[in-house]
Amino acid sequence: MTVKYEAGAERTAIDKRGLGEDFSILSTGVAGEILQKFVNYHVKAAVFGGYSHYTSKPLRDFIYESNQGKHFFFAASREEALERLARAK
Repeated sequence: MTVKYEAGAERTAIDKRGLGEDFSILSTGVAGEILQKFVNYHVKAAVFGGYSHYTSKPLRDFIYESNQGKHFFFAASREEALERLARAK
């Protein structure tokens, strides 16, 4: 959680391309582990990039549920991610 303790950031936007494909395969547990770390350390995060080509219902549900919360968001673009983070309380 370098972003919080070394940089002092409480919000971060992450390019989906930097997460690897395992992030999008929920059965690997990678997405859940990453999301939990951000919640535990009280850092709001938004992952930006295209998700429309994914057909997995569990992944779509995960994205939907995350976007209803207050800590972790999915956005189509960097600009949208920054807007969501700015509005997050």
